Amino acid sequence: MKPETNGSKVEKKPFKLPIKSGAIQQLLAFASLIVLLIFFSIASPNFFQFSNIVSILLSTSVIGILALGVTFVIITAGIDLSVGTAMTLCSVMTAVFVVTWGLPTPLGVLLGILTGALAGCLSGLAVAKMKIPSFIATLAMMMIAKGLALVISGTRPIYFSDTPGFSEIALGSIIPGLKIPNAVLIFFFMAIFGSIILSKTVIGRYTFAIGSNEEATRLSGVNVDRWKVIIYTIAGLFTGVAGVLMASRLNSAQPGLGMGYELEAIAAVVIGGTSLSGGKGTMVGTVIGALIMSVLTNGLRILSVPQEWQTVVVGIVIIFAVYADILRRRQTA
Repeated sequence: MKPETNGSKVEKKPFKLPIKSGAIQQLLAFASLIVLLIFFSIASPNFFQFSNIVSILLSTSVIGILALGVTFVIITAGIDLSVGTAMTLCSVMTAVFVVTWGLPTPLGVLLGILTGALAGCLSGLAVAKMKIPSFIATLAMMMIAKGLALVISGTRPIYFSDTPGFSEIALGSIIPGLKIPNAVLIFFFMAIFGSIILSKTVIGRYTFAIGSNEEATRLSGVNVDRWKVIIYTIAGLFTGVAGVLMASRLNSAQPGLGMGYELEAIAAVVIGGTSLSGGKGTMVGTVIGALIMSVLTNGLRILSVPQEWQTVVVGIVIIFAVYADILRRRQTA
């Protein structure tokens, strides 16, 4: 028996999967990572070896922690271009505290991390209180951090040769018998820490609220300016941790490093499914995005693809990731 339609046509609704669009993009990113792993494993027998996998994870740790911090800012519909050079400044300041001033290593490391938080706080104040667009404010902070790192270091590397155990912060292993560097464990710990902040705390709720509709959040009584400063400061803390790990890996503070790291971090965030228009994103997605970047770079290097073409391939991947974000926004509009 056919249903009564009263002479009018029944309007057909478009079929939609019962999965949120953000989850779909995250699944696509994870599927892309698996495909890359399978492809490079078949293309080169040297790829899927334990030492190479550890190398990939180690190279992911610094960029990944930077990307985790940037995720907070991008979810608020902002951008942070200063994380690369701010990371370098944190490395230099850690060297100054430990090597030049002779402070105990734990205290020097803590002060180096707080240097990143201070840089993030200043960027947040410029964005929230002075109403400078985040692109310009963090661009200025990028130049300030780069200049300070060069001036304070005298444009020369500062080595930790006389600081026993400093390189163990990143390259040692706190778990006996486990040949996974501390930097990798710290990266995953920071990912869990960031995920808890985003999903379980009031900071996370306001981060998503500001990115979804800043004016509505302000009208509902939330002190948006204060929360923006807090969010940029948290991102700065992640930058500080990345700076200490970078210095530990190299066993020195290199004032010329840092430029370009911010773009790789932002790319990892976008590939992981965080929307550049704000309001959507996860730490799990950022971890997957950072791993995709590292696997792609490592695999192309093993296949002896020239550095110039590696950059081209990464750029193409970023374009597709941003295009997928645009399609997702059109679908949900």
